[in-house]
Amino acid sequence: MSVSRTALPVGRGLLYITAAATAWGTAGAAAALLYGRSGLGPMALTFWRSAGGVLLLLAARAVGGTPVRSGPLTRRRLGRFLVNGLGLTLFQAAYFLAVRETGLAVATVVTLGAAPVLVALGARLLMGERLGAAGAVAVTGALTGLAVLVLGDGGSGEVRPVGIGWALASAAGYACITLYTRHLGRGGQAESAYLTTLCSFGICAVCLLPFALSEGLWPAGAELGRTLALLGYLASVPTALAYALYFAGAAVVRAATASVIALIEPVSATVIAVALLGERPTPATLIGAAVLLASVSGLALAEARTAIGVSGARGTARPANS
Repeated sequence: MSVSRTALPVGRGLLYITAAATAWGTAGAAAALLYGRSGLGPMALTFWRSAGGVLLLLAARAVGGTPVRSGPLTRRRLGRFLVNGLGLTLFQAAYFLAVRETGLAVATVVTLGAAPVLVALGARLLMGERLGAAGAVAVTGALTGLAVLVLGDGGSGEVRPVGIGWALASAAGYACITLYTRHLGRGGQAESAYLTTLCSFGICAVCLLPFALSEGLWPAGAELGRTLALLGYLASVPTALAYALYFAGAAVVRAATASVIALIEPVSATVIAVALLGERPTPATLIGAAVLLASVSGLALAEARTAIGVSGARGTARPANS
């Protein structure tokens, strides 16, 4: 949580986003274990994830003893936090609604498949970022691998227009977060990863509280210790830590690249399902994971080479007395 507002090297930003996406993949396993016996629904679970993340971030800052140099809370800064917080709320809540309406497989494919496309389009239209031929091939490969990974086992999710709409709304929320964070980073206006994560999840928790109350806010008494342990993990690793890393990395990595690297999430979820939950991967699952990882790796390497080239050009043009 000591990531500052100073720009990170692009290579470290790529590493942060990769670690965040891997951690996000563990959230699904934790949620699967919680849904069975905790009595919590998707809105309540998302609320506790957000609220717990806020508490852990505050505790980490208190234990660290380092004050956050945030300056006055101006309207402009408040607006930045609101954009990220509302985008995060839409991303998480709309995804759970899509799962309810059209099933897990279809909702995941549409959300995670549409997100990099929306990000690439937004980055091109709003920030002038060119994906290039190699990037286009990588995005296509990533989407292909994701589709094979999720649908290759013959999932029977029924496609419903309402669910597709919610999935696209979720993808739009994710694209909003990624594009806006990158925009602020390019303009030197990025807040610290700590403050961005803290405020975003605080806004998310406030927005979701009414829905969580109507669904049932409190967990069941049976196996309460197990439920609290899983909620603690969900709030810490794939939430407080992962999003802090993601916001830091997204400020220095191209928006389209960040969105494709984040597709590692379903791969890590698949590995956990095989190793811990006893699920058997199908050949299609293994092929999809391999294609997805290869595409992500190729795009990350292309981003790193581009960054090195730009850095070298700047170094060559720098005056000798600078």
